[in-house]
Order: sequence, then C-alpha cells, then structure tokens
Amino acid sequence: MAKTLTKPLSQLSTELDNTRDQISQPPLVTGGKTFGNITEIVARVAEHPSAPKAWYVAFAGAVMLFGLLFAMLAYLISTGVGVWGVNTPVAWGFAIVNFVFWIGIGHAGTLISAILYLFRQKWRTGINRFAEAMTIFAVFAAGIFPLVHVGRVWVVYWIFPIPNQQQLWPQFRSPLLWDVFAITTYLLTSLLFWYMGMVPDLATFRDRAKTKVRKIVYGLFALGWRGSNRQWIHYEKAYLLLAALATPLVLSVHSVVSFDFATSQLPGWHTTIFPPYFVAGAIFGGFAMVVFLAVPARELFGLKNLITLQHFDHMNKIIMATGMIVGYAYAMEFFIAWYGGNPLETFTFENRATGPYAWAYWIMVTCNVFIPQVFWFKKARTNLWVMWIVSVFVNIGMWFERFVIVVSSLSRDFLPSSWDYYTPTWVDLCTLAGSFGLFFFFFLLFCRYMPIVAIAEVKGVLPEAHPGHGAHAAAEAKA
Repeated sequence: MAKTLTKPLSQLSTELDNTRDQISQPPLVTGGKTFGNITEIVARVAEHPSAPKAWYVAFAGAVMLFGLLFAMLAYLISTGVGVWGVNTPVAWGFAIVNFVFWIGIGHAGTLISAILYLFRQKWRTGINRFAEAMTIFAVFAAGIFPLVHVGRVWVVYWIFPIPNQQQLWPQFRSPLLWDVFAITTYLLTSLLFWYMGMVPDLATFRDRAKTKVRKIVYGLFALGWRGSNRQWIHYEKAYLLLAALATPLVLSVHSVVSFDFATSQLPGWHTTIFPPYFVAGAIFGGFAMVVFLAVPARELFGLKNLITLQHFDHMNKIIMATGMIVGYAYAMEFFIAWYGGNPLETFTFENRATGPYAWAYWIMVTCNVFIPQVFWFKKARTNLWVMWIVSVFVNIGMWFERFVIVVSSLSRDFLPSSWDYYTPTWVDLCTLAGSFGLFFFFFLLFCRYMPIVAIAEVKGVLPEAHPGHGAHAAAEAKA
C-alpha cells in the first residue's frame, strides 16, 4: 500500500482507467498479441504469394458479374431505357431503387470511422478500415444508376453548372441536382478520410516489401511517412478534422436522397419523416453489410484475434436498435396517414400492406423489423452463423424497402385509369446483379492488396500503448 501511495497522481489515474476498462469489457485484441504480431497478421494477407482458394472463387464470380454490368449498360445505352420495365406511371424503377440502396450501404463506413472516432469508441479499430473501403465501392455502384437513368447519357454534363453550347443551366431547386453535389462531396471526403487513415499502414507495407515494384508502389502512396513525432501530430490533427467534416455527411447525404421523394406531392412520399427515416435505414443496412463482409473476411484471412466477438456484439446491438427505429417509422407512416385524415395518403399505405405489392411490403417488414429481434439474446449476437444470416435478411429487407417506397407509391397514383403493375425485365435483374459484381470486385482487390485492418489504430488499443504501462509492469514484476 505504501508503494502505491508514492506514485504520481496522473499515473494512478491512468492505471485506474486502464484497469476499469479491462474489468468492464473483454479485450479488443485477443490471444495476447503484441505490436509485431498485429503487423504480421495484417501484412501477411497482402504479402502471401497466393490468396485462399475461396478468394479466387469469389473474385471469379465478381468478375463475371462485373462484365455482365458492362454488357447491360452497353445494351441499355445502345437501345434505350425501353429495355427496362418502367412504364406509366412507374417512371422510376430498379435504377432509383438500386441507387438509394447502394447509397445506404455506403453510410456505415463513415459512421464507424468518423462518428465513433469522435466519441472515442475503441471497438471501431478492428472493423473501420474495410468499412471505409465498403463506403467507397458502394458509392461507385450507386453513382452508375442516376447517370444511366437520365436516358441520354452523352449529355449528362448538362446537370453540372458549367457553360455549354445550348446555354442550359441546371435547376438548382431540384433534389436531383442536390444529389449530384451531396454524393460527390461525400465520395471525395470519404475517399480522403479512407486514404489518410491508411498512410501509416502503407508505410509499413513499404518497409516490409520484398520486391522493387511493391516497394515503389507502396512508397508512392505512403507519401514519405517515417513515423516521426512531428508527422504523428500533423496526422492526428488532419484525421480529427476529416472526421469532424465527414460526420455531418452521414446525416446530410441520405437526407438529401430522401428529398428526391419528400419534396414531391405524391402520397406516400410527401412526408417530413423521410430524412430521419432514411438516415436510420441507411445506418441499419450499412452495418448489416459490414457484418456480412466481416464474418467471412475474419475466417478467410485469419483475423480472429483482431476482429473479435465483442466487435460483432457492438455492431449487432446497433443493427437491433436502428431496426427498431425503422420499425417505428413504418408504424408512424400509417399513424400519420390516419391522423392526418387525407384519404389519398390513407389509401396509399393501405395499398402497400394489402395491395398488389403486399408481398414486397411484408418481406420488408419481416426482414427489417422481426428478424433482427433475435439480437436481444447475447448468444445470437455472438454466433457467427446467426449474425451472418440475419445480415443477409436485413440487406434483402432494405432493398425491398426502397422497392416499396418507389414502386408501390407510383403504381397507383391519383388517377385509377393510369394505374399499372410494374414488372422488372431481365435487363433490370442483370443490372442489379452486375452492381453487386462491381462492389465485390473492388472489395476483394482491396482485401488482397491493401491493409484490411488498421494496423496503427489496433495497436493503440493494446495495454502496451497506454502511458505508464511499462513502468506499471516493471513495478509489479519487482514487487
């Protein structure tokens, strides 16, 4: 006791905080791994001359689907949007459904990296890197659909506020133009945030490179990083600023996407609940995609000690919480329609649940509201098979949510004489499959050649990284 009282107050406070953290929750890095072990685990994925066989199978499938996407886009542009299933009054079909779906998937990466970083949530460190990568590739997939949905792709530059030969200027009051600016800003900020976080790890890959080509490539992107104290100070300031800049984008981007619907006069769309509803749904679906990707990546690349069950437990809690928010929004839509006394609004929501697209509505409700309730049980939140299957159903449900919003509201508008049933064509279905090929093509390349886990950040959660750990360990050994 006398020895303990002679320690400096700051050291006692640090030791107390570390002890409290260790008692309150399991370690974020298991297996007693050291700094060197963490570097070895992550680097060997990219340094090994061959990838696991499952990676080659998945990559071959992604390449085929990616090629299918190019074929469908070429067929669409050469033939026209008549190859889609859109009709009157359903002028928005799979293209807008897929666009909103992929933008939602891209939200979880920024949430995990930026917001959780600002709140000092250490559990983000094991999963933030490939979540950020997922954001970039999801935005790539999303950006294709508004581009081709305009029909005449060769004059798409008319939507940008630049001079052109016909003196045309975009309509700045249009939510579709807001999408252009919001998503472009989101992509650039997320890309910069992702790349900034990888600089120290790319320098590690550079220093470990065995071939001249790898040393040059990794060295080029490492930007001369040497890990000096001055560089770390500037790096942490820049990372904090980018996190603060990216955080509002999580709220703003999907709010702007919701304005594509909410600013119209169509029953079922013209509602103020859409912005928070879309944001919660995007986080919900995005986290489900992170779990969907993390479970096989953890097994395939030997990351069990860095991506632990505690990481999945936290993510599954967020999935359950945001799923209940989404379920509340579903219920409030019916309540607002009834309480507002608008017969057109009431009919729209009754039509969703009992009309020709009732099958899609109940798939959405089952996948998004009922199935995630299994996460009330800790055994389900920490069972890899259960969480992976739930993540699949959640992503299916979130796609159907966008389908229900877009198609069911348009198919029965104000004039019964204009009602029609929307049926997607084979081109719609192949384009949807091809967008998944684009996403997984880039994601699998990232997993193979880039640091899939943030090496420097994971090291920061080890006890050895805490101030005074060495002195405390030495004092214990001496005692």
